[in-house]
Amino acid sequence: MSGPDLSIEASPEPGQARRGGRAGKRRGAASAFEQPPFRQLTIPFQPTEIVSADELEAIHLASLRVLEEIGLEVLHDEARAIMKRHGADVREGSLRVHFDRGLIMEMIAHCPSEFTLHARNPAHNVRLGGNNLAFALIGSAPNCSDIDRGRRPGNQQDFRNFIRLAQLHNIIHTTGGYPVEPIDIHPSIRHLECLRDMATLTDKVFHVYSLGRERNVDGIEIARIARGVSREQLLDEPSCLTIINTNSPLKLDIPMLEGVIQMASHGQAVIITPFTLAGAMAPVTVAGALVEQNAEALAGIAFAQMVRKGAPVGYGGFTSNVDMRSGAPAFGTPEYMKAQLIGGQLARRYGIPYRSSNTCAANTVDAQAAYESVFSLWGCIQSGTNFVKHAAGWLEGGLCCSYEKIMLDIDLLQMVAEFLQPLDFSEDALAVEAIREVGPGGHFFGSPHTQARYKTAFYSPIISDWRNYETWSQAGSPTAIERANRLWKERLALYEEPPMDPAIRQELNEFVERRIREGGAPTDF
Repeated sequence: MSGPDLSIEASPEPGQARRGGRAGKRRGAASAFEQPPFRQLTIPFQPTEIVSADELEAIHLASLRVLEEIGLEVLHDEARAIMKRHGADVREGSLRVHFDRGLIMEMIAHCPSEFTLHARNPAHNVRLGGNNLAFALIGSAPNCSDIDRGRRPGNQQDFRNFIRLAQLHNIIHTTGGYPVEPIDIHPSIRHLECLRDMATLTDKVFHVYSLGRERNVDGIEIARIARGVSREQLLDEPSCLTIINTNSPLKLDIPMLEGVIQMASHGQAVIITPFTLAGAMAPVTVAGALVEQNAEALAGIAFAQMVRKGAPVGYGGFTSNVDMRSGAPAFGTPEYMKAQLIGGQLARRYGIPYRSSNTCAANTVDAQAAYESVFSLWGCIQSGTNFVKHAAGWLEGGLCCSYEKIMLDIDLLQMVAEFLQPLDFSEDALAVEAIREVGPGGHFFGSPHTQARYKTAFYSPIISDWRNYETWSQAGSPTAIERANRLWKERLALYEEPPMDPAIRQELNEFVERRIREGGAPTDF
């Protein structure tokens, strides 16, 4: 099968200006596709609470016992010093730190219950917390795939195409890290090239990896330059976020703690997310895994407040189970969904925005990918999740970003967004007069009430095929993955880079090029 035409790569490099700013008409391309506008989504109904207040309290109290009696290993010297200054039990010659429950709850009380992430395009600002909901593209996959060229290691061309797809689609509120790791860029300067791409190829909020001080500091400065604001303004207006994964069980490593220190001290958003797989890095029971998740999350969140009181933080839940026959992670399982819902209950107990994920363990875009993703995504909605990471593109348990899966997930996300829109209960919507006009035994296809609304009455899917069997068969019997393959190519052909002030672009390029000349970030290579 021949590869797709990806002539989009002929677009200007980040150092060059171009016109345009949204998915729209361009020479040689079809007219813009129809999609709902970029909007701040909210969940209009109460989250599902699957455990009682007493059962939730049992998890909370057990987590505090873990922090007091067992403690966490803290590998970062400065972090231990900060913890000691705030009253944690830090002993000379030991990496183990114990946290009094009073100290934890005192620090947690400083966490903002809601905050806004500021994009360089203010129309793309995102509110987290409360009943707000935002979707982020997949992050951190080492591989990528499409059905034309198959599975391959991450590279800059695919990285940029995924970023363009994130910009094109209004249902994607933020990028969620590198959608695929571009290994053809040297690790020392990879963050500089990738973050410049994120800052120029999109005008949405982006993610900064916590993989050493230099990468955090550079990422924060790129976010500041792209927005054209001062460091003082940036301190009060978080413009990028990082995910801090604890090294489960019960360990906080040096890069993650450095990330908390740098991001929190500069007022940027930190989402603490333990990766607690029941039966592997956490107890085999869901309740026990949640106790460990909660202990690790509370410790990380409290530490962020020790660094800077009021720093924007999120409570991340990523508890799932493993296949006990192979040890492989499983996603979209009943256990994963239960953990999502209880994680949301815990986050609300502490008044902290909640992060969860749209995940699956499928190795291709098939029925398994669809039903596991629907389970995961519905767990996000029922749990009251505020920030859905890996909302589009996740495949192979996170080891692959798939072009076709991105389009499938975008369809799912748009359906969820439509489901969340309130119903119209106006007199006209209740349609008594339309029912009177049609009367018994009639039909509504041609009624004025229908004719005035039929174009926008229902969600129109981008993947689902509603034709009858005969028509579908005559069209070549296209499958969902084949339609998704066609769709991502059509959409990508419509991409236009969002405009950026030439002076800001110049400052951004000068900063990135200077840091590249300086060697970027240290590596082991």
